[in-house]
Amino acid sequence: MAKFQVVDHPLIQHKLTIIRDKNTSTKQFREVTNEIAMLMAYEITRDLPLEDVEIETPLVKSVQKQIAGKKLAIIPILRAGLGMVDGMVDLIPAARIGHIGLYRDEDTLEAVEYFAKFPQDISERRLFVVDPMLATGSSAIAALDLLTSKYNVQPENITFVCLVSAPEGVKAFQETYPDVDLYTAALDERLNEHGYILPGLGDAGDRIFGTK
Repeated sequence: MAKFQVVDHPLIQHKLTIIRDKNTSTKQFREVTNEIAMLMAYEITRDLPLEDVEIETPLVKSVQKQIAGKKLAIIPILRAGLGMVDGMVDLIPAARIGHIGLYRDEDTLEAVEYFAKFPQDISERRLFVVDPMLATGSSAIAALDLLTSKYNVQPENITFVCLVSAPEGVKAFQETYPDVDLYTAALDERLNEHGYILPGLGDAGDRIFGTK
């Protein structure tokens, strides 16, 4: 089984409370979401491999460390996942960015794909697939289905990152993709009858883009 981790750093939990508040403005919601994503990026990259490299400081030659292994890519699930990209790119500026467009059918609660665009060497990169919410798990699973079946990405090269998750979504995700690491800032109580996370933070896309 891959890693499942609730990233409970005090700064992340404090900022998560801000975006849960219904009175938080669109501007502040967007800014704090990016701040949380940056803090989570620090944690999810903790296990990146390193290699020795010789450099010359202003004083001497020296052997130091640099990141090795596969190149990185950040894959937001549209549209809400876009709200996490800037914060992560600030910390990982060399990462490429791909996009998966999915929307949730309000009757079936299943994810429907409408857009996909990735770097040409996507199968050779380590991927961070990001979406603020992991509710039923259908969007996350659909995104990984696309990456693994159509673009030949190996599950062990994918990490899924979200801000708030529901137990139902985590269970479905882990049953379908047991080899994919899953990081969340909060594991909430449950889903309501409409498939929304409780207590949650509302519709992340609407709150990021101010569309409701």
